[in-house]
Amino acid sequence: MSVDTDALRARMADAERRLAEHASGPVPSGLTEPDPGGEEQWEAGQVWAHLAEFPGYWMNQVRGILAKRDSGVPEPIPFGRIKTDPERIAAIERDRYQDPAALLRRVRESLAWVSEELGVLGDEAWKGRGQHPTRGELTVRQIVERFILEHLEEHADQLDSLRG
Repeated sequence: MSVDTDALRARMADAERRLAEHASGPVPSGLTEPDPGGEEQWEAGQVWAHLAEFPGYWMNQVRGILAKRDSGVPEPIPFGRIKTDPERIAAIERDRYQDPAALLRRVRESLAWVSEELGVLGDEAWKGRGQHPTRGELTVRQIVERFILEHLEEHADQLDSLRG
């Protein structure tokens, strides 16, 4: 299985560009629409706080899966968290009133690291399998696409809709 990391990086760069546009403008008011199948509605500050936190979290989860697999732990390897995770909630609450430009700097640092990490994953690593508490069994490729790339795009969409 060959993964087009250039395409993945291009998606990250596009999401980052969209986020930069939002960070340069005023913080919109209102609440987001709930995510598909969910109930959470957030202010823009909560979206930004989450954006600054999750890419690195999920890349660390991928690294953990691969390290455990390399040490002989059978797959699928448990990973991840759910929306009620206390650390997730605490990070969003702690950072929700920070300046979006400051949070964008953290997003950019995180995405630069994620991009580097994706570039060194070999074909076998992309096939690694994890077991998420609610989403079930996923490959590393699916984890990166769902929990990092699609997640970035969804939150950029939320900011788009708030700016409306």
